[in-house]
Amino acid sequence: MATDVILPALGMSQATGKILQWLKVEGEQVARGEPLAEIETDKATVEIEAPTDGVLAHVAFTAGDDVPVGQVIAVVLAAEEVPQSGRAQGMQGDHLHPRGASPLASRIAAEHSLDLSQVKSAGKRIQKADVLTHLQNQDEAAPAKATARLMMASPKARRLAAEQGKELATIKGTGPGGAVVAADVLATIVQAPLATEEVAEAIATTETPVATANELTLGNTWRIMTQRTTQSWTSVPHFYLVREVNASRLITWREQILKRSVEKVSYTDLLVKIAAAALRMHPRLNASWNEDKITLKQEVHIGIAVAIEEGLVVPVIHQADTLSLEEIAHRRRELTAKAQDGKLRPQDISDGTFTISNLGMYNVDAFNAIINQPQAAILAVGRISERVVPVHSQPAVQPMMVLTLSCDHRAVDGVRGAQFLDTVATLIEEPLGLLG
Repeated sequence: MATDVILPALGMSQATGKILQWLKVEGEQVARGEPLAEIETDKATVEIEAPTDGVLAHVAFTAGDDVPVGQVIAVVLAAEEVPQSGRAQGMQGDHLHPRGASPLASRIAAEHSLDLSQVKSAGKRIQKADVLTHLQNQDEAAPAKATARLMMASPKARRLAAEQGKELATIKGTGPGGAVVAADVLATIVQAPLATEEVAEAIATTETPVATANELTLGNTWRIMTQRTTQSWTSVPHFYLVREVNASRLITWREQILKRSVEKVSYTDLLVKIAAAALRMHPRLNASWNEDKITLKQEVHIGIAVAIEEGLVVPVIHQADTLSLEEIAHRRRELTAKAQDGKLRPQDISDGTFTISNLGMYNVDAFNAIINQPQAAILAVGRISERVVPVHSQPAVQPMMVLTLSCDHRAVDGVRGAQFLDTVATLIEEPLGLLG
């Protein structure tokens, strides 16, 4: 039975998604859960996975296409449904990697439209070196072309280079095996000299300030981030509650956990655990405003703001109130790595009910965060720093932290917001309250 591959909707405001690249080609065998394509949505770059085992067929869109949400972009056919011609094409020479090639060799071959049946292998399986050798032999008469074709680069680097009109062959790679990574492309943009002749010509023809080579072409993730934050800032009635808390016992708690845990638990992980418990006690903060009504969420899904090269994404730790600290730390580390690599899946960024934005590691004392719609609140966390505060009516130096809670006044009033923040502060200053 044929199963549709549908472009998912990950947010209320999302209308389309952009296909960045197909990770599989038509006629290739796929397994359930295997990534099929990378797409840009209104929240992040994510991977669409195969809904079932079978053969990818009827690919309806190509890289660069903007597709309406809910649109069928391909189908996965069961083995018995594949036409004989399609089966022959899909399996020709162990095409792309079901039997005769490694996944990396298959990926490189797909990038260069290479039929793997033409590649000679030194072993039982075609490896990356076999594909590169074949491509090199094909292009011996054109060294420059060969260099460009064989240039190894991450998907992000290729996308940035294309947006900026950069040739990958001219960029020195710092990644594994000399591969070009996104940071290498961005470095060439920052270091690009001013086009003196072009500036002089522009000055001669107009008095309007002239755009120089230092301007960046923004990617889709950044563009959508600006749209969403602008919409939230201009349409949501924000108010802010600020609380300074003593973090000495939070520090001790983390030190004790690190001694016995294989996971490297961070302060963000501790705050996720605390916020999840507080949200259970104050369900009005675990809510959303939509069309003149408040929807109370039944499960606690906490998003963590993560900065990436293309903008800001918010992967979600689902059912955070049911997880142990080690599970939270493991999940947070996985999601952060996926975000940095552009490998988030739709389910990784969906259904968040509350967000934490921690800038303490960047030595920020305090800040006001913009609410991540349609959520009712977001918690902004500053760094832990030593300050002189009264302790038992005497001045003492203590590690202090500033929390700022941004609330949507349509869903949360000042009293409810203050009660939630007080619970969070109490649990930070006395984490044993989580055991109660």
